[in-house]
Amino acid sequence: MADRPLNILALACFNTGDRFIERCKERGARVWLLTKETYLQKKPWRRDLLEDIFAERDDTPLQKTIDTVSYLARSIRFDRIIPFDDVEVDAAAHLREHLRVPGMGDTRARVFRDKLAMRVRAEEEGFPVPAYVGVLHYDDIRAFTERVPPPWMLKPRTEASSTGIRKIESSGELWAAIHQLGDRASHFLLEQYLPGDVHHVDSIVTEGKVVFTEVHRNGVPPFDVSHAGGVFSTYTVERTSADWQQLAALNEQILTRFGLLRGTAHLEFIKRRSSEPSASSGSAYGDFYFLEAGARVGGAHVADVVEAATGVNLWSEWADIEIDKGTVPYVLPPRREQYAGLIQCLARTEHPDLSRYDDGEVVYRVPDPYHAGLVVRSPGHARVRELLDAYARRFADDFLAVLPHYELPPQR
Repeated sequence: MADRPLNILALACFNTGDRFIERCKERGARVWLLTKETYLQKKPWRRDLLEDIFAERDDTPLQKTIDTVSYLARSIRFDRIIPFDDVEVDAAAHLREHLRVPGMGDTRARVFRDKLAMRVRAEEEGFPVPAYVGVLHYDDIRAFTERVPPPWMLKPRTEASSTGIRKIESSGELWAAIHQLGDRASHFLLEQYLPGDVHHVDSIVTEGKVVFTEVHRNGVPPFDVSHAGGVFSTYTVERTSADWQQLAALNEQILTRFGLLRGTAHLEFIKRRSSEPSASSGSAYGDFYFLEAGARVGGAHVADVVEAATGVNLWSEWADIEIDKGTVPYVLPPRREQYAGLIQCLARTEHPDLSRYDDGEVVYRVPDPYHAGLVVRSPGHARVRELLDAYARRFADDFLAVLPHYELPPQR
């Protein structure tokens, strides 16, 4: 490989990885993009930085994707295959296995994609998780519903974000939902509904060691925003707090046990409200429970929040780690330790006017069409919270649009 540029295939639905592509170009690597037809039109890609763009139909099966990339590999020797989105982690792992490209393969990728696999592995390693059962053996499901009171969450095992999740209030509603799923039911899990505050931890990992961590708390849980509408927010947790220390330690242990060798990670946790019954007893992690793990950069402009607070861009650092692949020691760039927060909602107009949000702490304006969003930064945690609270009320009046939640299509 020393006598030619490194060739990287990026798999992406959403156009979030421009900084990754930019860093690759700076380092002399060449990047090709494989995306879906729908997403090709939604946002302009950096064609000036890409060798080429290939688009598949939205419903292309995995085997067809493997065939397509194998055909491309006749003339392009791909050295890295990188998924920019959660939904591409499986495809990237299968392609690496098929083409014998280095990186995370099928088995290891499973715990960063399949929510049931995550739960089983976390529980085996002694990490606290909400009570759960796979929608597989009916006697196990009945035993779960007798042991764990409703409501429950019926979750797709491999969908991203809150897509396809249903809150179930009774056994009758549950069995109706399972029968409606038909053959797809085995691709779901049932989980105890655990009210609380959702947190996420974003990391950089090199050679199996977590070298960078940022801890955040969401305002309203993403499930509530996606299903009921509203304004989403997330912000840096106080760096000296017990929550930061506890989540940073838990995050590092999970990533180590799950076997992430290098790259970036986005893990989600929920802090159980103390008035709620415990989902597991005797936890060494207080009220925190593990929800899910992603071997990628967090979505919803999380990377912009991290960069605002620390000066570190997760996409750029991920590119460096993938290019070097452990051949040279990774050096984390200098970082600041300030506080940042994001506020965002669906907007009624394609390009909402954010000019009246002119506080000096505003450092980034979300450019996505039909979205209103800002990132703020301050040396003080309280100031970030103050701004987000005030902006949430104003966003609701100025911009907020509520659309029906996307549901998975019925079985055909």
